[in-house]
Amino acid sequence: MTSATDVERLPPGYYQMLCPPVAEPGFNDERELRKRWGASWGSHDEVGVLRVVLMRAPGSEFEQIDARHYDPRVDALVDPDGGWYWTGDRAPDLERLAEQHAGLRSTLEREGVEVVLAESIAPRFPKAIYTRDPLVSMPGGVVIGRLAPLMRRGEEASISRAVVNRGAPILRTIVGTGMVEGGSLVKLNATTAAYGTSIRCNEEGAEQLRETLRWLGVELIVVPMTGFAIHLDGRLGMVDVDKALVDPTGLPYWFLERLQQLEIEPIWVDPEEHWAINCLAVAPGRVVITDDCPKTTAALERRGVTVIPIPYDEIHHNGGGIHCSTMELLREPA
Repeated sequence: MTSATDVERLPPGYYQMLCPPVAEPGFNDERELRKRWGASWGSHDEVGVLRVVLMRAPGSEFEQIDARHYDPRVDALVDPDGGWYWTGDRAPDLERLAEQHAGLRSTLEREGVEVVLAESIAPRFPKAIYTRDPLVSMPGGVVIGRLAPLMRRGEEASISRAVVNRGAPILRTIVGTGMVEGGSLVKLNATTAAYGTSIRCNEEGAEQLRETLRWLGVELIVVPMTGFAIHLDGRLGMVDVDKALVDPTGLPYWFLERLQQLEIEPIWVDPEEHWAINCLAVAPGRVVITDDCPKTTAALERRGVTVIPIPYDEIHHNGGGIHCSTMELLREPA
């Protein structure tokens, strides 16, 4: 019988080799994600079957909006201290606002989507209802952004907690002077995404997104927005794997050409129905859209897109729509 003193001793720490590191398969392998994280989190595109979405119910934050602060120069109520704005000359209809947001939530649930509600937040955050902006959904998880205006800075921590509590991976947090808001990223297909730089979304943030997407095998096209436009989802909304609602007045011609090269058919939004673009696909060719855009709805239906119309006009006064009010945490690849 061999004694312990007769055994050839291996180098200190060699026991690590008896439980070796395993780099493959990579983090984003679907089977690896399901095994280690419980689901293949994130999204590869904008139109696959939607499974889990992040929302936040409106709270008392809208009570501060005061009709006495109407500014006729911009046809909006504007806080003198820069804490909020509300388009039009009247204060919010709180009951209607809550009903419309609840209507969006119930519509998604009827479509089989799990709605994750972010925690209540301090009343000083009047835009927190728009959960699209504080993060970006990517293959394998999310990137926590960095909101540009001070009236929104601080929502990121609350959103991070909601994501972690649901079990989704956070792939990165935007750092330094980068400014990234999720409404400006559109995944055109599984290997190509577009990001609109603007007054709220800068080149530093775009470069951090580009670096992260490169590891995921996704090309990032940076599209400079025009004028005071803030997000790309106000000019482009994917409705099927090869179709998008497009407002050509807010996009450079070279980008419209790139859409053509990617074989994405543009469906031109009616100029008087700009909120139609801010729709949300729940499956390829099946979208939830505001109910006050009949011309654009007809154009979608002529191209075989199924439209689920809901009232959302009250929430538009706060500066965002259906797409802004949701962020996919889990969407099946189309």
